[in-house]
Amino acid sequence: MSSTEELPRKYRPTKFSDVVGQPQAVTLLQQAGREGRVPHYLLFTGPSGCGKTTLARIMKDKLRCSDLDWTELNTADFRGIDAVREIRDRVNLEPIGGKSRIWLVDECHALTKDAQNAFLKILEEPPARVYFFLCTTEPQKLLPTMVTRATEIKVCLLKLQEMRELVNRVAAAEALKLGDGVADAIVEAAQGSPRKALVLLGQVVGAEGEEDQLARVSAGVSSSQAIDVARLLIKPNPSWSEVAKLLKECEDEPETVRRVVLGYCKSVLLGGGQLAKRAYQIILCFEKPFYDSGQAGLAASCYEAIFRRD
Repeated sequence: MSSTEELPRKYRPTKFSDVVGQPQAVTLLQQAGREGRVPHYLLFTGPSGCGKTTLARIMKDKLRCSDLDWTELNTADFRGIDAVREIRDRVNLEPIGGKSRIWLVDECHALTKDAQNAFLKILEEPPARVYFFLCTTEPQKLLPTMVTRATEIKVCLLKLQEMRELVNRVAAAEALKLGDGVADAIVEAAQGSPRKALVLLGQVVGAEGEEDQLARVSAGVSSSQAIDVARLLIKPNPSWSEVAKLLKECEDEPETVRRVVLGYCKSVLLGGGQLAKRAYQIILCFEKPFYDSGQAGLAASCYEAIFRRD
């Protein structure tokens, strides 16, 4: 296999019945499609690698949008008001090869405030055949009106059993024989993200034996910064200044850090020993997701974990 991205691409769902673990989102979209009432502004929110753009692309086919009429933008290259004005100039053009025109804007929370305000004006009365699909992991960074005017489609992290079934199904389809515990290691490392799970599964291709497979899974787990946060918090008397410095440098999504901290502390707790109680205290501080609170929620949980002494 030439690329670890091949499995996520190869097994990306192309219809609603293939989507794993997002029943509420799928039901809402299916119902809107059956009733012919698909909103012209859909906001897909939730953690990375859980199906936001996949659901958007399935809706593209449902709305009979051709590739010529489908524009996919990432705010790494598109975030200012000039780019939004370009959309405004093209929004009234008729579809070229299908029945609708669709713009998908990934990680839309990175749009500048001016760009978001300009976008709102386009969203007020879009042409009948035009749809906007915006995706974000951090909806709290959007202007409140960007959220309230949208029909929000929330995706969530997959459950453990759903992840196991996905990994084992794809491994079987690829004729990959996984060693004992390898599937569980992938599920644990993927932290509920099906895309991450398939990336890690792709990395064990060609591995010789269970030990090599597990080593490749461990090497493929990103987020060394998140692990550093977990290691620092688990110390008996961590310094807030050290943790604060680490948080300022950490580029991982807050929810990714939370899942890494929980997984790390779970291993310490189950291992027993002197740090088990400390691990339990940290787990209690990191119970709630950070999708709404973002970096502020992460900082608050770290602060609470440092000074909590049950």
